[in-house]
Amino acid sequence: MPDYVIETNNLSKIYSKNKVVNSVNMHVEKGKIYGLLGKNGAGKTTTMCMLLNLTYPSSGEVYLFGESPKNSKDVYSKIGSIIETPGFYENLTAYENLKIISKLRGEYNPVKIKLVLEMVSLENAKSKKYKDFSLGMKQRLGIAAAIMHNPELLILDEPINGLDPFGIKEIRTLLKRLSREYGITILISSHILSEIENIADVIGFMDDGVLIDEISKEDLYKRLNKFVEFEVSDIDLAVIVLKELGLRENRDFTFTDNEIRLYSNLELRDKFNALFVNSGIDVRKVNLCEENLEDFFTRFVSNN
Repeated sequence: MPDYVIETNNLSKIYSKNKVVNSVNMHVEKGKIYGLLGKNGAGKTTTMCMLLNLTYPSSGEVYLFGESPKNSKDVYSKIGSIIETPGFYENLTAYENLKIISKLRGEYNPVKIKLVLEMVSLENAKSKKYKDFSLGMKQRLGIAAAIMHNPELLILDEPINGLDPFGIKEIRTLLKRLSREYGITILISSHILSEIENIADVIGFMDDGVLIDEISKEDLYKRLNKFVEFEVSDIDLAVIVLKELGLRENRDFTFTDNEIRLYSNLELRDKFNALFVNSGIDVRKVNLCEENLEDFFTRFVSNN
């Protein structure tokens, strides 16, 4: 049986009669990187805040490391997190900032500070002040502050938001290292599918407050649809032709200004081509393709 570090049971949150998180059943396995994927406003941040006891659930249960936090508040000592942009002193170095944080926590250890700075690749920024850090360096320092107490679980809300490609790569490399080398379980949220794909072992798809599904990356690749792409002269007429055949938009086909993607009856693509031509539609291109993860996410959310 899987060893879950995070498990929720019908977790919900209502603000002014608006259900922003709706009966979420999440399962984050020990040692894995779990990517919570969804558009802005999907309910990702609220879910994380409930996990961290920063906001109270309207209903449902949270279990951390196999127990309810209601029974043991000590469970939060095993967790590091970044929910909002970390706040640091602008005129201090990375070491000086972490020194202050560790003293406030009552756990100052200069050796430990140097170790976490090495873990996040900031050991060479000894004299550089925080105000001169790149955004990627600032995010890495935030992660350093979150792991100083040796947490078993790291919860990160949109840690790559706003980073340039180099900064994104830095964070991606760091998170993989924390998971693989130090055994830290990581829950990370993002609206950027390509980065969740590159980081996560398991992806939870969230939309409009609902956790639609949890899929391992291996299973996700198996579920990518093949499709036939038609480039046509009259998209409106082509859509009518498909609907008259009983095909359903978003489930059997999607379309843009000049292209139709057919997801069912692929073996009949020559007949569809003939139907388009007989209906007075010029078919400029027919390709057999496989959808990428962005296409999958759009289709998956539309059908659920």
